Amino acid sequence: MASPRGYLDLTLAGWLDELGAPRPAPGGGSALAFAVATAASVLAMVARIPGAPGLAAQAHSLGNRAALLAQVDADTYDAALAVRDATEELGADQRDHVIGQAFASAAEPPLEIARAAADVAELAAELATNGDPRVRADALAAAALAAGAARGAVALIAVNLTAVGGDPRVAEAQQLAEAASRSATRAGC
Repeated sequence: MASPRGYLDLTLAGWLDELGAPRPAPGGGSALAFAVATAASVLAMVARIPGAPGLAAQAHSLGNRAALLAQVDADTYDAALAVRDATEELGADQRDHVIGQAFASAAEPPLEIARAAADVAELAAELATNGDPRVRADALAAAALAAGAARGAVALIAVNLTAVGGDPRVAEAQQLAEAASRSATRAGC
């Protein structure tokens, strides 16, 4: 069971304690969401240095979008685990179907994290190329962080969809991770 407090209400030390607790959620998805939010926050700073308020606002919006996904990911995964544990009385086929649906739902937050990561990596490439050279390394760091988060999201999506062969969400996540990696490479990573 996740913390009764929202993750955004925790201190950094509290969040790290929550993440390191001996339970399944929060886990990798929540960590990836905060990694993307962190990368976006770095980009907001990078955009503000030369005075690009539109790009700073875009980075801020992406950061908020990603940060909220940390809680959503943990809550959705906890719900899937609860369904798995509460279906003992169902027949095997019905049980498999119900559990498959629950874990398919749990694949959605990591897919959203991959989408946000691809957007952050794209913005990082733009800021690394056209931004202030004094903070180019920060844009590169944000690009690398976003690209890594997108790759991590692919693994989470794939594991949550193991019961559904050929699910298009895995292919979409892989394409997003590749796009994020291309953006990071274009940025100079």
